[in-house]
Amino acid sequence: MPVATMPPHRHAPGSPVRPGGLRRVARRLLVLVAAAAVGAGMLAAPAQAEPTVDEIEAQIDKKWEQLEPTIEQYNKVRAQLKVNRKKSADLQKKIEPLALQSELALNRVGDLASRYYMSGPSQEIGALLISAKPDTLTEQLTILDRLAARERKEVEGVLAVRAKYDGEKEKLDALIATQTKQQNDLAAKKKQIDAEIKKLEASLPKTTVKTAGCPTINGVVSEKARIAIKTACGKIGKPYVWGATGPNSFDCSGLTQYAYKAAGVSLTHHTGNQWNEGKAISRADARPGDLVFFFSDLHHVGLYLGNDQMVHAPRAGKPVQVASINHMPVAGFRRP
Repeated sequence: MPVATMPPHRHAPGSPVRPGGLRRVARRLLVLVAAAAVGAGMLAAPAQAEPTVDEIEAQIDKKWEQLEPTIEQYNKVRAQLKVNRKKSADLQKKIEPLALQSELALNRVGDLASRYYMSGPSQEIGALLISAKPDTLTEQLTILDRLAARERKEVEGVLAVRAKYDGEKEKLDALIATQTKQQNDLAAKKKQIDAEIKKLEASLPKTTVKTAGCPTINGVVSEKARIAIKTACGKIGKPYVWGATGPNSFDCSGLTQYAYKAAGVSLTHHTGNQWNEGKAISRADARPGDLVFFFSDLHHVGLYLGNDQMVHAPRAGKPVQVASINHMPVAGFRRP
């Protein structure tokens, strides 16, 4: 009787797998993993390029376009609010004496009514009623009636004026409440846009220097140069005074000395010395933060900003400002 055998490509249950089979399984697994990795790479979204400085600047400009009208509207509402609060305070000053006057008049009428109600006419009035002749009595009663009418008229007049002021103040107070809310809403909007602008400015590359009064400068690789540029640009508008080294006035070498002192670099307050204290740099290799000197005797110096621009203290009558380096003969560049 023939004995049943297993097919050559199968193994009996529990029999060991040959090494060759293990290698084949491993290869298949590696192929599957590699295919999955390739597929994942194909499906992955491409990395987005970081926005350029110009793109960030454009976003800041757009945000500023939203911010400036908000600021002006805030200023308008705040000015109106100041005027209306003063009007309200003035009305309150007028209302207070009227309130007192009406209260006193009401008290007089109340006292009169209370006295007649509680105790009846006084002895003097009683004597008048008993002994007076009819024509005299009629006359006295008329006088009393007129006195009461006068009191009522006085109270009515005071209350009418007070009601007028109260009505005006109520309208003003409602307007003040509306304007206060407008001011708070505008302040919140301004704060939000301010925060967005600061966030955009913070996203500028560290090699970018952005300071009020100076152009945005890119590629400032030295931390000391960045500090010097920010310091000098921060003094734009300060007057030129010969021999001055800041912080409120400068001459040309006084400004460059002050700017680099903030960066921890010591320079002498003299253009010739500053020339010798720096490393010689060709015009082609000049970068923002270098010192640029003028005339053959080196009697003027500025802080280079790149693109043929500098910040400098020009002369008496002209404050610290940004200018082109091409208006004077360039003697050379030095890097402190």
